[in-house]
Amino acid sequence: DGIIGENIRNMIKRCFRALVDFIRLNGEKKMTILAYIYAAYYRFKIKFVPMKKIEKKMGTRGIESTRDVSVEDYRIAKLVAFHVNRITKHTPWESKCFVQALTAQKLLLNNGIESTLYMGVKHEDGVMKAHAWLRCGGLYVTGGTGKGYLLPKRPSAIILYVPVTGSGS
Repeated sequence: DGIIGENIRNMIKRCFRALVDFIRLNGEKKMTILAYIYAAYYRFKIKFVPMKKIEKKMGTRGIESTRDVSVEDYRIAKLVAFHVNRITKHTPWESKCFVQALTAQKLLLNNGIESTLYMGVKHEDGVMKAHAWLRCGGLYVTGGTGKGYLLPKRPSAIILYVPVTGSGS
């Protein structure tokens, strides 16, 4: 037993207490858990599935979602933004902008809310950098506004839209 056994018991107690608090105090448990699961799923896909296959499931190229959404859709989009941005900061795997955008896109789709996923590039210090961001109505859900990132001359080649009836996985 000793000090090591006591430290392990205390650690287990803290973890259990944190889990109980999460269940008791988190009003959006389902969304928090789904954000974590989808972030893991999309990170796996990005790492091991060719981009062409991922892109086929993301929606239709060149069609943007509406900028006019209901107050309820904005409320849900803000909730999605909060959970995705919070959860992806604490995943044990890398959850950068593309994982965040895909995760938020799926959570919105689960709620019947359309969105547009943008991908842009910029040159910084001689290096090309890519960035993804997601918009729902007039709200940028993940990745900011994409300011400073360029869309190609033909935006239809990069703007991806997920229709409500689409398959977002």
